[in-house]
Amino acid sequence: MKITDEIRTIPRPLVRTNQWFIVISVISTWLTGLEWILALPFLAGISGLLFGFNPVMKIASSFLRKKKSDYIPEEWEQQQFNQKIAVGCLAGGLIAYANGLTLLGNIFTIMVALAAFIAILGFCIGCFIRFQWSKYKPKKHAVNS
Repeated sequence: MKITDEIRTIPRPLVRTNQWFIVISVISTWLTGLEWILALPFLAGISGLLFGFNPVMKIASSFLRKKKSDYIPEEWEQQQFNQKIAVGCLAGGLIAYANGLTLLGNIFTIMVALAAFIAILGFCIGCFIRFQWSKYKPKKHAVNS
C-alpha cells in the first residue's frame, strides 16, 4: 500500500498580499477611527477558513505573472492556522471597539498588525506558536499487529 501525502501550498505573493491587507486595514482603522474597516480582513479571513475562498487572495492571484507553482510555496495548513489567529484577533478588535473598549480593541489590533508585519519581514509568529504547540500534543505511535 502506497500512501502519498501531497502538501497543499499557497504562493507566497498571495500570502504577503493578505498580510499587507491586514496591516493596512488596521492602520486605516487607527487613522480614521472607522472600526468597520476591520470587518474587511475579518470577512475575507472567515471566508477563507470556512469556504476555502479568500477574496483578497483571489483578486491578487489575477496579478500573478507566472504559474502558481513557480512561486515560493507557503504551507496551506500553516496558513490556515495563522488565519485562525488573525481572524480571532480581528474579531476581538471589532467586538471590543463596538462595545467602547478602545484599549482592548487596540491590544487585539496591535497584536494582529504586528504579527502580520513581522511575518512580512520574514519571521512567522504563528509558525513558531504552531511548532511549540506540536511539541506538547500527544504523539500518535504506530501499533504493530
